[in-house]
Amino acid sequence: MTGYPAAAVHKGHVEPVPRRVRGMLAGKTIVDSTRASYVWEWPYYPQFYFPIADVLPDVLVPEADGRYSLRVEGVEKPAAAWIAEDVLPGHIRFAWDALDAWFEEDEQVYVHPRSPYTRVDALRSTRHVRVQLDGVTLAESSSPVLLFETGLPTRYYFNRTEVDFTHLVAEPGMVTACPYKGETSGYWSVRVGDVLHEHLAWTYTYPAAAVQPIAGLVAFYNEMVDIEVDGELLPRPHTHFSQ
Repeated sequence: MTGYPAAAVHKGHVEPVPRRVRGMLAGKTIVDSTRASYVWEWPYYPQFYFPIADVLPDVLVPEADGRYSLRVEGVEKPAAAWIAEDVLPGHIRFAWDALDAWFEEDEQVYVHPRSPYTRVDALRSTRHVRVQLDGVTLAESSSPVLLFETGLPTRYYFNRTEVDFTHLVAEPGMVTACPYKGETSGYWSVRVGDVLHEHLAWTYTYPAAAVQPIAGLVAFYNEMVDIEVDGELLPRPHTHFSQ
């Protein structure tokens, strides 16, 4: 038991995508589809597979083994797409990072497609939460925002007035992204004594609308700090890090 819900979809699962999906490269829309499919190549989230007819003509350059480069406006991306007839006949799959931007309807999506089976809720709470590292309190609140995301431990967000910034060291230029929350706008390491612990805290100034209550608040990786909730010390989870 992890203490939080696990992914509920098996590898190889396929479902229709009810949203319009677009991918862009060098200012051009390379793929535009209302007929895409979700394909779960692993249980945590799906990838988009598109009918070949929904890809902009003449941008696909054949390579070996069913792979294609993308060529548009003087930009070429090798091994950017492939056809996997054994997975979904007549469809093509793009490497996510080969394109400059992805959109579901008119909202940009980061990192990977959003799973229709993942739920993300940002809920205000009156639980007492304390964050410590090596015995030093970094944040403490009785009015945190708790962010629940399927497959990940609960994240605890604090008002900035409840964070001890004397131990936080800003990381200019450090940006991460999440399909469900958007792009981070700030990152901090934590210094305790002579030890610098890198990449421990973050904030979203302009998060996705669904998690607006976390806007401007600060959270810490449960995996790297000690968190007490209502006086009970939580075990540090073993996860692939994600905000």
